[in-house]
This record gives sequence, C-alpha cells and structure tokens, in this order.
Amino acid sequence: MSERTTVQPPVRTPDRAAEGPHLTRSLSNRHIQLIAIGGAIGTGLFMGSGKTISLAGPSVIFVYMIIGFMLFFVMRAMGELLLSNLKYKSFSDFAADLLGPWAGFFTGWTYWFCWIVTGIADIIAISGYVRFWWSGLPLWIPALAAIAVLLGLNLPTVKAFGETEFWFALVKIVAIVTLIIVGLVMVFTAFHAPNGAQASFANLYNDGGLFPTGPMGFVAGFQIAVFAFVGIELVGTTAAEAKDPEKNLPKAINSIPVRVMLFYVVALIVIISVTPWREITADKSPFVTMFSLAGLLIAAGMINFVVLTSAASSANSGIYSTSRMVFGLAQEGNAPRKFGKLTRNHVPANALFFSCMFLLAAVVLLYAGSSIIEAFTVVTTISALLFMFVWTIILVSYLVYRKRRPQLHAASKFKMPGGVAMCYVVLAFFVFLLWALTQKQDTLQALLVTPIWFALLGIAWALVRRRPGHKARYALFQQELQSDKDTLADAQAPGGN
Repeated sequence: MSERTTVQPPVRTPDRAAEGPHLTRSLSNRHIQLIAIGGAIGTGLFMGSGKTISLAGPSVIFVYMIIGFMLFFVMRAMGELLLSNLKYKSFSDFAADLLGPWAGFFTGWTYWFCWIVTGIADIIAISGYVRFWWSGLPLWIPALAAIAVLLGLNLPTVKAFGETEFWFALVKIVAIVTLIIVGLVMVFTAFHAPNGAQASFANLYNDGGLFPTGPMGFVAGFQIAVFAFVGIELVGTTAAEAKDPEKNLPKAINSIPVRVMLFYVVALIVIISVTPWREITADKSPFVTMFSLAGLLIAAGMINFVVLTSAASSANSGIYSTSRMVFGLAQEGNAPRKFGKLTRNHVPANALFFSCMFLLAAVVLLYAGSSIIEAFTVVTTISALLFMFVWTIILVSYLVYRKRRPQLHAASKFKMPGGVAMCYVVLAFFVFLLWALTQKQDTLQALLVTPIWFALLGIAWALVRRRPGHKARYALFQQELQSDKDTLADAQAPGGN
C-alpha cells in the first residue's frame, strides 16, 4: 500500500528535462484566469457584434446567451478529460488517445489553422482600428507591425506571455465594466445624443420588439456571434504549463457563465439601450459607435484603443496556442521534428516563427475585398466552422471516455454536468449552427470552402501515418500516457489508498 501511495505521475514533476524537451508549469492561477477571460472576450464581441446586432436586433442578447450556455458544457467535458490524465498537454492529446492517432492529427492541425485564421481576422481588425486615428495610413503597415510585435511578445518565457496576456485581459475587463457603468449612467439620466436618440431601456423593445427582424433575423445572428466565442477553449491549451491544474483549470472553466453574462449580455443590453439598434452599423464597432453618437469623441478614441488591444490580445493568445499545438504535434510524430525543439527558456521558437509566417496572409486579404468587414466576415465564418469541429471532437472524445473508462469518470472530482445526454444536446445545437450558416450568401461561401481544409488534411495524414518516424514517436506518446493511467489504476485499486 505504501508503495502505491508514493508513486507520482511524472507529469506532476516540475523538471522532466531528462526525458526530453518539455514545457514548464509557469502559469499561475491569475495567469490562467485572465487567459481564460481573454479567450472569452475576443474580436468577435468588439467588432463582429455590430453586424450581429444589425442582423438580429435586440434578440442578439439571447443569441449570445444560448451560445455561451452550450459552450459551457463543451468546456466542462474538456476539463474532465484533461484532469483524467495529467499527461494530456491539450485536447489534441486526449483526442489521439481516445479516438486514435488520426483524431490527434486532425484536431491538432485544425486547431492550429483555427488560430491562424482567427489571427488573420485579428490583424485585419487591428488595421481597421488604426484607421480610426490615421485614415490615410496604408493597411499593410499596421498589419506587419502587429505581426512583429506579437512575435516579440511570445519569444521570451511562457511566464512573460502569461504576464502580457494578464494585462491585455485586464484592459478589456476594465473597459467593458467602464462601458457598462457609463452606459447605465446615460440611461438613468435620459441622455440625448446629438442626433436626437435618447438612451433608454425602452430601446430594447420599442422598435419592432425583441425580435424585430423576425425568426430568420434571429437565426442569422448566430452566424457572426459564434466567432465571438472562439478561444473560449484556450484554457485547455495551457494544461501543460499551468501550476496546480487540478485546482486552477476548474476555477477558470466554472467562471465561464459569469463572464458570458457580464461581458456579452450586460454589455450588449447597455449598448442597445444607449444606441438604438437600427443606428448600429455592421462595419463599425458598436463599442466605439456608442460613445461617438453621444458626442464623446475622446472616450470613443479610448474605446478604440481598447478594442485594438483586444484584437492584439486575441492574436497573441492565438500565436501562443498554435505554437504549443505544433510543439505537441511534433512530439507525437504529426509535425516535423524541428517544431518539437525548445529554447533554453522552454519556448517552442521554431513553432512560433512557423505560425507567424502564415499571419502574413492578412495583408493579402485586406486588399482582396471591397471592405474590411467583408474580409472579416469570410475569415471569421471559416474560423467558427473549424472551431466547431474542434468542439465536436472534444464532445465525441468525452462520449468515448465515458464508454471505455467509466472508472475514471467515477473517480473524477470535476464531472461534466448533464454528462452524455448534454453532449448530444450540444451536438444537435452545432447541427443547427451549420444550417444557420447556409442562410446567408457570405457565410454559405465560407461553408462551401471549408471542406478543402479537411481534404488537404486527409492527404497529409495518408502520407504521415506511413512514416516509421511517426509510428515510433506516437508509440512513445502512448507509453507516456499509459504510465499515468497505470498509476491511477493502482491508486484506485482496493487497498491502493
């Protein structure tokens, strides 16, 4: 009995350099909490919500509530799976373990592409925000500058990234809370904008009711709103670098409902109350518009800086997560070995340079469409579709986990509410989202293009799976996971504790 209790899973050991290159657990609770919040407050809320409001009117509030509610269960499923084996570095690992090596390959590379596409959308948004101050500035200048800064922020230690993201997220939180307070003051003082619009909660229902654009307008709101939530699973990619993950990951995941209510629902209620929904245009951030209509140009400039920071934060998180995902793929034999190398500060620099290189596509897209919002819509729809694939893999992995490893579920201290039944409810919701994306021409276009990515992945997988190097590295990956499962089985056996 004493022998069993003294055995510790290797993943809990801070220094594993002797086993090969490994990420270090340098992200504290405050880093994890703010990274989770930063992931929930993205460019989709600040920039994309303008188009969502113009499509759905005040019913956009329910759109964000429904999406947030459904994705909470995806995060709980992810949390239970990650904590069932602390050797899992991310959801790509448990997908490979539970569904097979193909799932790790498809999930890892799709998540990498998700954040590359999202990062491109963020770079496009940053270029648009910079034009608020310098309308004549060529769009490629802020785009290239943003990419260079992002690379510089991610090359130091992971703790430096965590610290940067902590302050980025804090700026967003302070901005949204300030916006809510200022907006409420405007409502309660019956503030009149220069164009005659009066701030009032009545603006939520006095122009066509809560669903002024009808059922299909409500459905259309889901198209862009989904993108606002991409990155909500970002906390899952910090699993290998989080201090005390059994304590910090559940805290971050459980705070999701509060974040959704405050940062999405309350903020949008205030925005529509101050600025009647018909006056909110699709190609401008409603956060900036609210202050501009009120005649507060200095405040509008400050908010523009905040939403620019938000886009930079989202892209920063994306570059972090893609580099860690490519590092994990390299260790499993699903990416070139050089991407599995770390610097002396335990940062996967090769993977970072690789990801940043692809962000340059944003510069091309900025000049491909007739407007920034047009480019933003196409890119964000593709991104949302790919994230939905990753979320689906998380749920399917959970279903397999419940079937094959009931003992781990029984021992879990962080069980998913609703379990298997809720998985099927959320999967049905994803089917509804796919149907919603077919209802508008721009999102349908993106929907039809997305399968090309999976076709390319299929070809790549057919080539990679036959390589001896892939098979050898995947075998080592399986052995590492098995060591933790054996330790858990010993601890849970009769007399094992």
